[in-house]
Amino acid sequence: MNPLMPQHMKNCINEVKISYRENVKAAFWHKIKSSSDAANLLNEYWDKSTISIHESFKIVLLNNSNKVKGIYELSKGGITGVSVDLRLLFAVVLKSLSVGIILCHNHPSGTLKPSESDKDITKKIKAAAKLLDITVLDHLIITPEGEYYSFADEGIL
Repeated sequence: MNPLMPQHMKNCINEVKISYRENVKAAFWHKIKSSSDAANLLNEYWDKSTISIHESFKIVLLNNSNKVKGIYELSKGGITGVSVDLRLLFAVVLKSLSVGIILCHNHPSGTLKPSESDKDITKKIKAAAKLLDITVLDHLIITPEGEYYSFADEGIL
């Protein structure tokens, strides 16, 4: 213990508060039935002023019926890459009590081919999700032109 700490502070600890607030009733949540449903939704909500400038990584949070609870931007990156912190990703998934997720990032260059780094992070997330009984339904790469690549459709998920 720090001898300079005031006596009344010696047994104090920080409070940790975890919350998730639903602003849209579940009856109005968008249902994902295919990779094109997810890609269309993500393209609709992606910031058009930055999609061709830098990479961003987002997750679509789903309930057990594949209805969208929300979309969370996990990180913003540079021109050719974006980092993904699994601890932050799963903190969001667990806080929202989601049972399924769709991963997504953009390629400002317009290329739809996943990099080895894209494949590696997908495998890493999928393995961690399995331990938590969370389903990774897909990983999409979207482009500024509105095209997309689906890991699930291509059989590499």
